[in-house]
Amino acid sequence: MDIISNYFPELSPVQIDQFAQLENLYSFWNAQINVISRKDTENFYTHHVLHSLGIAKVCAFKPGSSILDIGTGGGFPGIPLAILFPETTFVLVDSIGKKIKVVNEVALALGLTNVTAHHARAEEIKGDFDFIVSRAVTQMPLFLKWVNGKVKKKSEHDLVNGILYLKGGDLSEEMKPVKHLHREFLLSDIFDEPFFDTKKVVYVKLR
Repeated sequence: MDIISNYFPELSPVQIDQFAQLENLYSFWNAQINVISRKDTENFYTHHVLHSLGIAKVCAFKPGSSILDIGTGGGFPGIPLAILFPETTFVLVDSIGKKIKVVNEVALALGLTNVTAHHARAEEIKGDFDFIVSRAVTQMPLFLKWVNGKVKKKSEHDLVNGILYLKGGDLSEEMKPVKHLHREFLLSDIFDEPFFDTKKVVYVKLR
């Protein structure tokens, strides 16, 4: 938990408590429904929570904005971001129902009133959002098809509305077909831990 406070020193007591509860909550649910890799449980806060919060270092979501998390699994990056931005609305989506059950139970236990979760495919979600976030669920060209038409026309942030996508490694081939303006933010420039040496936030402008 100290690693979160180190990079986000302005957390409120409520947020600190919510982040502190995450490990036990996910340990409990992961024993019943495998939503995160077993080998990552010892590095839970680095590999899952801080990794998710890398998006916040690229774009701080404003109060009243809305974020769609596609392929959230057990709630990453959506749950940590929802704790960090309590006045932002988060819609978390996954095609596997048991994972959405975990999301709902974790959100309920933490008292997160800014989270709703849906057992659905990305294409089935209606509405428009300021940003769409995800953690490496598929190749970017396919992901763009999934989220087509789901981004608000009016931008309220420093970054124009679009995708903020957690990925790792060399993405040059994957991004070649992407015609939209895009940029890679290296998490190794933000976080000191070796885990982040190859990790990135990929921003794709959709407006």
